[in-house]
Amino acid sequence: MELQHESNARTKSFYIVFLITGIVLVAFNLRPAITSVGPLVGMIQDDVGLAHWSAGLLMSFPLLVFAAMSPIVPKIANRITNERTLLVGLISLLIGIGIRSIPITFFLFTGTLFIGAGIAIGNVLLPAVVKDKFPEKFGLMTSVYSTSMGLVASLASGLSVPLATDLNLGWQGALLVWGTPVIIAILLWSYLLKFNQESHAGIKKPAVSSAEMWRSPLAWQIAIFMGFQSFLFYVTVSWLPEILQSHGLSMSTAGWMLSISQLVGLPASFFIPVIAGRFRSQVWIAFILGLLSIIGYAGLLFGSSYPILIISIIFIGLALGGNFPLALSYIGLRSKSAHRAAELSGMTQSTGYILAAIGPMLIGYLFDLTHLWTIPLVALTMISTIMTVFGMLSGQNRYV
Repeated sequence: MELQHESNARTKSFYIVFLITGIVLVAFNLRPAITSVGPLVGMIQDDVGLAHWSAGLLMSFPLLVFAAMSPIVPKIANRITNERTLLVGLISLLIGIGIRSIPITFFLFTGTLFIGAGIAIGNVLLPAVVKDKFPEKFGLMTSVYSTSMGLVASLASGLSVPLATDLNLGWQGALLVWGTPVIIAILLWSYLLKFNQESHAGIKKPAVSSAEMWRSPLAWQIAIFMGFQSFLFYVTVSWLPEILQSHGLSMSTAGWMLSISQLVGLPASFFIPVIAGRFRSQVWIAFILGLLSIIGYAGLLFGSSYPILIISIIFIGLALGGNFPLALSYIGLRSKSAHRAAELSGMTQSTGYILAAIGPMLIGYLFDLTHLWTIPLVALTMISTIMTVFGMLSGQNRYV
């Protein structure tokens, strides 16, 4: 009896270790397939023949898929368990990475569709899984996986051009490289499916109805905050290299500057959820991060010297690095259970990513109209201000 108890305890410990590893591996794969595109967008445009607005649409398309998929994900997980749903998402992501590397417009967008569906599953499920499996360590676990996302996203941005040019992989090979961590994650989650424990059950039917969640003012405030911080993130990874090249930087240097902007955000990405979890109100955190964002984009608008560009990029990186995990933290902190967290995650990410999807395409269109980055940067400064307001509203001590 005692041996069986020890065996069960050991099995449970192995499961927890593999589960944490699996969560981190999923997080690894939720950004590179998107952030690796921005530095290469000029090469893709030249090879396939895309205007700035259509290149912006290519980078907005995954976000439209996020918006469509997000409300459906909790229902899928309820039917086939979290593990199987995440595995399906990873397989979809891998298929998409393969198809997108075919240099034909149809395949670019078809592959991006699969990529968006796969990432949407991970986006929605990770906050709910963490709330369910680690309710007492929600802030810490959110820090771990959001920092993992930021780290690999920054590497993808910085390595894209060297992979394409220095290693002669071209933009297709540079994008295909990011299928490797997806394969590793698929293998681990396939192994996790072998654990047949009660704790593996999917997200059960939410304790709050979908209709009730969609009528919640707080849920809408979190959704708008989620949307505008994502708007800024995806515009930045899509167009920051082009903006910096207009200031005289080389394509490779601009790619690494984008990478640096994400690397400097990693400390914020790790510490913000931990700090947020220690306070009942997060209003002041949202204000500070919002102020950094406003100053950062205004700096790109008015700064012509190299030091001002560097400072602006650091401020933008800190803001982007902190606002995303803060938005994820709100999903757990403003929910009383994993069921509500799942429903809130689906609702906020669905509406939020509609806002985010507008970003790269709108900014690309504004540039096409004026052939200057002035109006796009004014727009980003205004969006930062709106985001700050809704971040502060979402930070008040309330529950959906």
